[in-house]
Parts: sequence; structure tokens; C-alpha cells
Amino acid sequence: MLEAKDIVVNPENEWRLDAPEPKGWGREVKNGSGKKYFMVSCDTHLSPPVTLFKQRLDAKWHDMLPKIEVRDGGKYLIMPGARPDRIVDIVYEGEDGLRARAGAGISKDLIDENPVGEVRIGEQEFDGVDAEVMFPNGAALLMWASANNEFVNAQCQVWNDWAWEVAKDVSDRSHPTACLVTADIDMAIKEVERVAKMGYKILCMPCKPVFGPHNVADLNYNLPAFDPLWAAIQDHDLAMTFHVSTGRDPRASRGNGGAIINYVCHSLSPTIEPIVNMCASGVFERFPQLRAATIEADAGWVPWMLQKMDEAYLKHHFWVRPKLKELPSQYYRNNCYASFGEDDAAIALIEKFNLTDNFMWANDYPHHEGSWPHSTEAIYRTLGNDLKEETRAKVLGLNAAKCFGFPIPDKFK
Repeated sequence: MLEAKDIVVNPENEWRLDAPEPKGWGREVKNGSGKKYFMVSCDTHLSPPVTLFKQRLDAKWHDMLPKIEVRDGGKYLIMPGARPDRIVDIVYEGEDGLRARAGAGISKDLIDENPVGEVRIGEQEFDGVDAEVMFPNGAALLMWASANNEFVNAQCQVWNDWAWEVAKDVSDRSHPTACLVTADIDMAIKEVERVAKMGYKILCMPCKPVFGPHNVADLNYNLPAFDPLWAAIQDHDLAMTFHVSTGRDPRASRGNGGAIINYVCHSLSPTIEPIVNMCASGVFERFPQLRAATIEADAGWVPWMLQKMDEAYLKHHFWVRPKLKELPSQYYRNNCYASFGEDDAAIALIEKFNLTDNFMWANDYPHHEGSWPHSTEAIYRTLGNDLKEETRAKVLGLNAAKCFGFPIPDKFK
């Protein structure tokens, strides 16, 4: 198991240790420190072997897989239909190096044969995490980056098979997400049926069902064409997730400030669209048992979104179709969730806007923008002393247990 002595906090990460000691909390967030909250990280990442897709895909797809080429003295990631992406070699120091190695079963000199085995579980338990939802990492994050639906579906099946192989024995605490090619509804339904039989509880769907730039003629989640897919998902009691940077290329800006613009405007913000699509179009009215969660986009924007959806419904009533039994915001509260990491706006607004049953915490293991392995301090900074005890317990784990079907061990009840 990871120990504090294994973490070398380089100067650039010292800020992560700065946190006020909370007062009046009913439980602890650190393992081994007494009566503890049940904690679920709703956003973690699992790295497959770099050769996974080439080894398992039919040879006819090999030329379409991403590859690295040297051009003009630099290394580039090359993918059909995408602009070359410059690879910058970074020397990670201190705990940044630990994060760069984690998520694939590697810790210092120890290599675990199973990437969801002793190493990963120990690293997460060190961070206070009792259960986790695992999303693709590395090359697997690129599986939607194609307009060839058969190719995307083949990659999804490879990921779904491999992720279940490595996680099935610990799926009560570390559950992978099954990926779908939503640009082809028939293919998606067949894969829902297949992964449900395997034991999956959670689906990962791109924020835009058809990859690429916006085209009003494309399928989108508000259209009734998706009703057969919603029916299949509801029938199998699967939760849906929409993770940032899926469905379109988030590298939409270049030049000064591009890294920030792409992160805020082209990675995080598009995650709003699938939720508004479903709340505004009557999807949750027709399929009231569906559960949908946005992942890694934080949650401070949710109150604004709820207000704007209702405002548009009421003020643009002459344009709005279909007419709904409830305001769009109510469908969000009934059916939707949002994961957050360190999001002061979300915590400031969660109780005021009656969202205590909708927000869920995540440490984004092992990504650098996440809080691992200093989630205790991050939670202290973010949750503070202003929340009700019931709210704190819900956002740290109980809401996730409800959304994703995690069993709560007796020691946490």
C-alpha cells in the first residue's frame, strides 16, 4: 500500500498540502483515522496496455489507429481525420512523476500484473477512496475520434472486454465504464445488451453522439431516434456518464492562451449539452428511471444551467416543443448528477439550489488536475465548515452509491 514516505512533494505541489482543519465533522475522510465517511471517487482513470487495440482489433483497422511519427524534428500523434498533435516530452519531478506512473498498476519498482489489483487499490485507499468509477485513459481516450462507426464500435468492444477482465473480481469497489458508439444506435443497443450480461453497471457515452464539428443534421440526444437506446439502458438499470473531451476534438484554439481556452471552453463546457438535450426534450419524462451524470466538468455551472433552462421554457413558450409536465430543472434534480473535484462554486450553491442529492465528489486519479494523493486536504479546502453533515456524507459517497449501484459496507452505515 502507498505510504506517505513514498510521496515526494516537489515545490510546485506544496500548495496541495495547505488546508484548514475542519470543525464539527461527524466522520473522517482518511483511512485509519476513526469513523469514516463512505467515499466514492466518481472519476478515475484506467490505462490499458499501449498495444491493446492493435493486438485485439482485426488487422483491417490497424492503419486507422493512432501512431507516433517524427516530423520536422519533433514527435507527433497522427490520427486519420485529425490534425497532427505535437507531443511534448516532459520530465516529471517529485509527486508529478508518481501521478504519471499511476493508473496502470505501477508504483515505484512494483508492477502489479493486474492494473486493478493491489497497487491501484492501495493507492486509492491511501487517498480515502472506498469505491471508484473507472474511465478510459491513454490511447483508450481516443476511441471516439473517428467518423467510422464500425471502427469506433470495435474499439469500444475491445475496451469493454479488457476492462471487465481486469476489474470483474473487484467490481463492487472498482467499477469500469462500458463505452458505446452512439453515432449508430443499433450498434449501441447491441453493446448495451452485451455489457449488461457481463456485469457492467455504468456506461460511458460521448458528449456529442457523432464525432466532429457541429452539424445540425447529425443525430443528437434530444431526438426521439434515441428512444430505443434509452429504453434498453433503463431496462437494464444502467447509469449513463458523459465525460469531458469526448465527442469532439477539444483542441479548438491555438496560440496565446490556447491551453486555457481549450480546457474551459472546448473540454469542460460541452459537457453541459447532453444534459440540456435530455432535460429539455422530455427524455426523462418518457424514461423516468434513467440516471445521467456529467464527469470531470465540476458542478458550479449547474445552478446557472437550471435557471437558464427554465427561463427559456417559460419565456420562449411559443417555440418550445414538447410541452413538459415539469420544468426542465426538475428533471435534472430527479435524474441527473455532476461530479466535482475542487469546486468552491458548487459547494457554495449546493444547498441553496436544492442539489444535495445531485453532486458527487471525485479525485480524478491519477490525473494531474485531480487531487490524488492529497484528497484529504482538497476535501478540507473545498467542503469547509458550512455544509450540513448530511450534505457532506451525500456528496462524498452516498449519492454515488445511489447513482452507480455501489453497495455500502456495514461499517459505514
